[in-house]
Amino acid sequence: MSENKAHHTIQHEVVRAWAEERGGKPAVISGSRQKKYGGILRIDFYEQTEPLETVSWPDFFTIFEDRKLAFLFQEETADGKVSRFYKFLKR
Repeated sequence: MSENKAHHTIQHEVVRAWAEERGGKPAVISGSRQKKYGGILRIDFYEQTEPLETVSWPDFFTIFEDRKLAFLFQEETADGKVSRFYKFLKR
């Protein structure tokens, strides 16, 4: 099976493991926490161009569930390198 295709999940442990394997931390866009549903989720790889605020995994997954999101992700790129591609989608 080719790992460069996108997969999706709603399983918290899969999201967390994928992020942590790539050095990512749970985050929201700075200033978005005042908005409905707790903020705009991101995985912080410390290479972002937008200002991010670190949150705990429990807070991250509360927002994830409140907003009824799914996690779309890629394990590796077409050339076999570890991928950091992800998106949050509505379920």
